[in-house]
Amino acid sequence: MIQHPLPSTEGVHAAARSIAAILPPTPLLPVEIAGVRCWVKAESLQPIGAFKIRGGWWRLSNLTEEERARGVVAVSSGNHAQGVAWAAKKLGIKAVIVMPRDAPRVKLAATRALGAEIVLYNRPGEDRDEVAAREVEQRGAVLVHAFGDPWVIEGQGSAGIEITQQLGRQPSRILACCGGGGLAAGLALACPDAAILPVEPQGWDMVGQAVAAGEVVHVGPNPPSTVCDALRPDATKEINLSVLRNRAGPCLSVTDEEVRAAQRFAFANLQLVLEPGGAAALAAALAGKAQLDEHSVIMLTGGNTDPGDFARVIGGKTVAFDN
Repeated sequence: MIQHPLPSTEGVHAAARSIAAILPPTPLLPVEIAGVRCWVKAESLQPIGAFKIRGGWWRLSNLTEEERARGVVAVSSGNHAQGVAWAAKKLGIKAVIVMPRDAPRVKLAATRALGAEIVLYNRPGEDRDEVAAREVEQRGAVLVHAFGDPWVIEGQGSAGIEITQQLGRQPSRILACCGGGGLAAGLALACPDAAILPVEPQGWDMVGQAVAAGEVVHVGPNPPSTVCDALRPDATKEINLSVLRNRAGPCLSVTDEEVRAAQRFAFANLQLVLEPGGAAALAAALAGKAQLDEHSVIMLTGGNTDPGDFARVIGGKTVAFDN
């Protein structure tokens, strides 16, 4: 394997050039929130419906020929799964995705449709990293981690390069939906002059706690439920924290109801369908949890949600979601 110990700004720019050769930039759309005109980056409009296509493509396109022949294993509740599966299909690489049995049905179906093999595990009850490690060992494959991988971080950061080109300057701040911190770390490298505000579900703020503590923090034994299935890793990784130290903050958290309100707002005002995890950053902005100005950018990171669940949210009804 090519040695690549730490992600870099140079790597983010290289990733952006590679991604620009195969994908058009996603729109940067104006939006008014509390009387302030700012911007949203519609990553929900990617071919797989999420920003994860960036990291998946950059990681797999940097595999050696020998590694490509061995195939890849990834772990995901759905969006990273589709990003890796999409890149694997395009590059002719065998992809095995470890996914929780309670992942949204729409994400399971989309991953299978892209040709990936799915290995299911129980959440809670089984350690997904252990399941993935077992698959890697048995198959001799390459692990493509959802956020704790330098190429994945650089690939996600390519969104920040696009934002800078579209704005004509670096943004003042970026609100980023945050699970393990891959996107937030990539954006920090891409936009060194911007404040990076990770937004996590309440009770799952493992990046926020790690940034505050200065070390990786693991979720407690009885974490609360959340509608944000895409934002539920047990902990960030040291590689992400190494980038986000002294760069991320304030770290924010949002409730399920704030997320649902953001989904309704995006549908009514932007004509966009957002999954719960993809609406977290917008939820923080709408709830007044971050200062906004004309150069602020809010990441809308995914739109892969079950139609029935989404219809109930838009109708203002309480819904448990299939996660």
